[in-house]
Amino acid sequence: MPTQARHAPRTVQNVVARMSALGAALPPRDGVAVFNGVYLSVTEEVGRRLGDGYFHDPSATQELDVRFAERYLGAVDAVTRGGRPPACWRPLFQLRRHPGVRPVQFALAGINAHIGHDLALALLDTCRARDLEPDALEGDFDRIGALLTGMEERIREELMPGPDLLDVADPLTHLVGSWSLEKARDAAFAAFRALWGLRGVPELAEEFAERVDATVGLVGRFLLTPLPSAQRPADDATARP
Repeated sequence: MPTQARHAPRTVQNVVARMSALGAALPPRDGVAVFNGVYLSVTEEVGRRLGDGYFHDPSATQELDVRFAERYLGAVDAVTRGGRPPACWRPLFQLRRHPGVRPVQFALAGINAHIGHDLALALLDTCRARDLEPDALEGDFDRIGALLTGMEERIREELMPGPDLLDVADPLTHLVGSWSLEKARDAAFAAFRALWGLRGVPELAEEFAERVDATVGLVGRFLLTPLPSAQRPADDATARP
């Protein structure tokens, strides 16, 4: 299974500090920087909600959030060392500077990798560490999901081109609309339950996790399809003979 981060953070505050430092070190147009900024804002929101009664079990939620973040930071560390990140993360790191990929694509590809693959493993690690059954995390998993839904809405508002540059015929509209956070979360929880059921058969669990990793990576590759620059309808009309 994927390696986790060096010097792994143990609190949400540590995670926020690590992501903030990473964001400050990356060029703003870098695809990893785009995802990192989105993820940082959600992690900060989780940190704020840990102490206000929003989560049923704040301690377990914090552990889940930290273990979840370690998967992403571990991928960053692997690339920094010159190694290979998990398959789900490779498209983002390989195409992070491609001029034909829009910021919203980078953001969604990172979310796809993190939710589609890392979340199931973080849930599994948390249950093992705390000797919990999956049902014990499901309520707060759904509460985190509500925060993620708000994040997805902000991404589409902030990173999608304005309505004057985007219409139903634009390829970006179709590409972004083909991916669903809700379905990705449902699949992650189903994968977590499957891995939990396979915990007594490590060889099968490892194979299943590898297949999930590869499949999520394939989806990420499609999300990062380079697209032509958007043109205004008037420009198109001017260009015709």
